[in-house]
Amino acid sequence: MSVSEKISFDQTELLRFITAGSVDDGKSTLIGRLLHDSKSIFEDQLSSITSTTRKRGMEGVDLSLLTDGLQAEREQGITIDVAYRYFATPKRKFIIADTPGHEQYTRNMVTGASTANLAIILIDARKGVLTQSRRHAYLASLVGIPHLVVAVNKMDLVDYSQPVFEKICQDFAAFAAKLNLRNIVYIPMSALNGDMVVERGDHLDWYQGSTLMDLLENVSIEDDINREDFRFPVQWVCRPQTKDLHDFRGYMGRIESGSIRVGDSVTLLPSGLASHIKEIIKYEGSISEAFAPQSVTLTIEDHLDISRGDVLVKTGDRPQVTQAFDAMLCWLSEQPLDPGRKYLIKQSTRIVKAIIGRIDYRVDVNTMDHEIVNVLKMNDIAHVGLKVQQPLVCDDYMRNRATGCFIVIDEGSNNTVAAGMISS
Repeated sequence: MSVSEKISFDQTELLRFITAGSVDDGKSTLIGRLLHDSKSIFEDQLSSITSTTRKRGMEGVDLSLLTDGLQAEREQGITIDVAYRYFATPKRKFIIADTPGHEQYTRNMVTGASTANLAIILIDARKGVLTQSRRHAYLASLVGIPHLVVAVNKMDLVDYSQPVFEKICQDFAAFAAKLNLRNIVYIPMSALNGDMVVERGDHLDWYQGSTLMDLLENVSIEDDINREDFRFPVQWVCRPQTKDLHDFRGYMGRIESGSIRVGDSVTLLPSGLASHIKEIIKYEGSISEAFAPQSVTLTIEDHLDISRGDVLVKTGDRPQVTQAFDAMLCWLSEQPLDPGRKYLIKQSTRIVKAIIGRIDYRVDVNTMDHEIVNVLKMNDIAHVGLKVQQPLVCDDYMRNRATGCFIVIDEGSNNTVAAGMISS
């Protein structure tokens, strides 16, 4: 089996996706329908939400309760935090993140989208493309989600009208043309009735595309990971110092992108020292080749001074090594950014002190306008310049999400206050 085939096999087993949209567009109901119709819920769960539905004086089963897990959410009938759910079909495993629709929870949407392969943006067929729809489309573009599904929901409330669906598609496509979005699929549906979610239903014969579940099971995500650039951030230096392994020195971590073979020439960054791969070790034993996103232990031919936070790359394929870089920054904290204050930057396995030296502009995610500001508040997204105390090994985020992202940590409270995407 080739590296490409191995990566394809490994990556297509699990699909991470998010749902987003305006309030009451039906995100939680859609996920509930996916879980229910794919027979991925337990009888006690179904019994619990049936009981809650009856207490509210509603008929049938409120499937949205399957994702609104917090008591406060259930009482208010809204989603106020990211709710993660796992389910599987015979073809694929899934992790779902149901993100909030309220504007003040933009930070939660960014959090849920950071590792997603695919985003589902729900649009109420009665309302069309709203400001919040555009907001979430922009955020999906910002974090580089490779696949986007525009789910035009509640088609049952517009008599399953094809012209209504086509108008919404046109409006969204006009906005999406301004963004870095690709692989957009439009699906009409009724999450409440189940039309075009798992089953096709009887009301959308004019739509010839696939159901949402069929798309989720078959969308190709093998190219979502960077296969070209080998990046191995060292997480742990393994020195057992036992009788049998008294001189063993291995470097443990996860391959974030690319692949590596025994004998390949590698360069250690930021030092720039070079060596060759001696052995690749997994739990089962030694292997001749490894690829992202496998976790492995590497040994090299030479004794180099390597520690956590260093990065092994293939010789001749060097990323940026810098102490100053630009980034798009999503401010997540209720405490505003203090431009003159030192923060901690965690990028891959390295943590360094940093200063956010300048704010170039803040993006109005509703209009895409650039605004000049001198401070960032919660949910603000801005282009900034950073300086770090020690060199970072990084790539442009759009080329390599794994080595192009970072978080900002408040040194005093140890809270994560921002998430960033490095730009060249």
